[in-house]
Order: sequence, then structure tokens, then C-alpha cells
Amino acid sequence: MRNTVTVLAIVFASLLTGAADAADEQWVTHEGGEGPGKGKHIVFVTGDEEYRSEEGMPQLAKILARHHGFKTTVLFAINKESGEIDTTQVDNIPGLEQLRDADLMVLFIRWRELPDEQMKHIMDYTNSGKPIIALRTATHPFMYRKDKANPYAKWSSNSKDPQGGYGRAVLGETWVNHWGRHQVESTRGKIAPGMEDHSIVRGVGEIWGPSDVYEITTIHGDNVQPVIIGYVLKGMNPTDEINPEKKPMPVAWLRTYTGDQGKTARVFTTTMGHAGDLKDENFRRLLVNAVYWLLDMEAPAKAKVDLVGEYDPVPIGFGKHRRGVKPADLKM
Repeated sequence: MRNTVTVLAIVFASLLTGAADAADEQWVTHEGGEGPGKGKHIVFVTGDEEYRSEEGMPQLAKILARHHGFKTTVLFAINKESGEIDTTQVDNIPGLEQLRDADLMVLFIRWRELPDEQMKHIMDYTNSGKPIIALRTATHPFMYRKDKANPYAKWSSNSKDPQGGYGRAVLGETWVNHWGRHQVESTRGKIAPGMEDHSIVRGVGEIWGPSDVYEITTIHGDNVQPVIIGYVLKGMNPTDEINPEKKPMPVAWLRTYTGDQGKTARVFTTTMGHAGDLKDENFRRLLVNAVYWLLDMEAPAKAKVDLVGEYDPVPIGFGKHRRGVKPADLKM
């Protein structure tokens, strides 16, 4: 009898462990090590069909964990049937409950229509007063097409109340247009006048990225500070000339957001974020410095931003994400 009980206990424990492992495979966590970020948890929320956030953000998460000690967790759009990373699955990002205990949310999604229980975690965090980093298509993160009567539909990028939805209300701007010609004119980023001594650009030189400059109307909100000004280049090389016919636009800025609970959060937004932009050392350092500043930590004189492992993202474009990849495949 005792042997039977022991065997049953072992089987039950194995089932629990298997269930936990299956859950963990829906996202990837790097525990981090020694470093200034030890004890801080950063949660990345990814899900865009075009710019390979599912490849760029795991690399940034590795940099922050390996070189700076932060615990990082990357969440993905997951195919409900296969369990694979599937950027076209607009209604499923498992693991968002981890935002409850996160110190920082990094948002890089595009036109998601999440179920209420998942969306609630994002909005609870947004209203918590804790800081946010937002990249590229995060200016237009939600689009409710199937359930337009849903209370969360007001955060769609085409919303009238609040105007521009989540992007404009929380981050400062929504989707407007491509200012540079998409995949024809790249971006040169220079430090905005008056920001040269700010810690967020410490050790940051001129930025170049294959992303095109997004058009900005005005940056809405409180305490707005442009950080990087983007110049449209005539081609897709860092040495190309600036297109004088297109005025510079902010491609990174700071602002604050006061949510429904009256708590005010620091926000850093950049309209760069093409997976190719992450190959630029200065862009990576800007993002790492932003983490330090948002968390009230002193940025290093020149933050270490060496790539961790191989980083060779597939070309951007709709329907071009790698097939058959599961979060567990992206562990360090």
C-alpha cells in the first residue's frame, strides 16, 4: 500500500511539474545575475506582425539580464493550437498576469484585440504609476474590430474618446503615417537640443536605423521632452544624405501619464524599433539608459550593450516571422 501511495505521489508531482513547464513555455524568463538591476523585473509585451518585435525584444531582454542583472520576461503572441510564436494571433498574449509584480513594462505590439482578462492586466499596469517603455507600433497597440462595443475598445488607435486611443492618451501620439518612405528612406537620429546632458543619452552617439521616420502631429501630454530627433535619409545606408524636403521629427521622447487611479508614471516612447535598429549600438544604449532612468537608477557612463549570442533577425514584413519557434527556443 505504501509503495502504491509513493508511486501515486511521484506521478502527481510529475504531472504538476509538467503543467508548470508547459505554462513556462508560453514565455521566456531570464533570471539575471549580479548587477545594478538585480531584484528588478522587466516584462516585455510583444506582438506585431511586421517589425520582428518577437526577435528584437528577446535580444534586448538578454542584454539587460546578462550585462545589467535585471530579471526579464518576454511575452509573445502565441498560436492557441500549436503553442508557437505567431505574430498574426492578435487575440492571445499569455502571461500578462506577470505585470502585477513587474517594475517596468516594455510594450511593442500592434493592433491587438485581446480578451478582457488579458487586456485588464495591461490597463491595470498602465494605471499603476509604474513606468513604461513603448516602441514603434506601440503607438497603435489596439484595434477592436470584432467587439466594437467592448469597454476596452476605447483604447483602439482610431478611437475618438480618448482621441487616438491608448497611443495618444498614454504614450503621446498614435499612428499618423510614414514620413520617410517605408524601406526606401532610413533614419538618422540626433540628440534633441537641450538634452545633451540628460542621463538617458549618456554614452549615446548618432543613431542610425533602417526604420523610416514616423510622422508626428504633436506629442500630447504632460512634461513632454523630445530626446532624439529623426532625420529622413535619402536611402537605406547610414552615410546617405538627409532629405531636405522632409522636416525632422521626434523619434524618441519622454512624458508622464496620470492614470485612472491618479498615479503618475514616467513614459519613454520611440517610433524606432525595427529589428534592424537593434543592430545599432547607440540605439541599444539609448534603450538601456531609458530603463535606468525610468527606474530611478543611475545610468553607467557607457552602458554595456554587447549583443548576447547570435542576432540575425529575418527581414521585416507581414507574414514573414519565423515558423515553428516556441519561447523555450529563445532561452540564453
